[in-house]
Amino acid sequence: MTLAVAGWLTWLLPGPQIAAVLGFGPVDGVVSISRCYDATDAEGYATGTDCTGWYSSRRSQEPAREIVLDTAAEEYRPGTEVEVRTTRGKAYELSGSAVFNFGTATGVLLVPFLALAAWLFACARHGRVEDGEAYFLLAMAGLVAALVLSAVAGLLVGIGLFVF
Repeated sequence: MTLAVAGWLTWLLPGPQIAAVLGFGPVDGVVSISRCYDATDAEGYATGTDCTGWYSSRRSQEPAREIVLDTAAEEYRPGTEVEVRTTRGKAYELSGSAVFNFGTATGVLLVPFLALAAWLFACARHGRVEDGEAYFLLAMAGLVAALVLSAVAGLLVGIGLFVF
């Protein structure tokens, strides 16, 4: 049950964005960039570069509309056209910083649930409540590993985009 909740929360919160950032599925349309700016979150911390522009869908019946390109791969000049995937009212493209942001969010959601599931499984296997210290340390190590893995994935994507 714990793993089902973890999977559901992962799909509910960062799932659609990580799928769009990683390029799963066909391209939804094109954004013609109007301007780019340094974005911040609710607390004022920098989250990368966002761009605004006019989105034209590949489906001919949808009218063009203004949209935000969340966590852009670079700061584009006005008039640049970028192929994007859309979800939850924003546009996304493959970028190293977006892979890092959404990969970290996914890891932070999954690791505690996985550690809890491992602890519950150990308790059920032995028929008694197990000491949870090792599983807590496992969760802390897993969070660090998720952060490092997200950073490496984001760096590799950034290098790949630069080279190709």
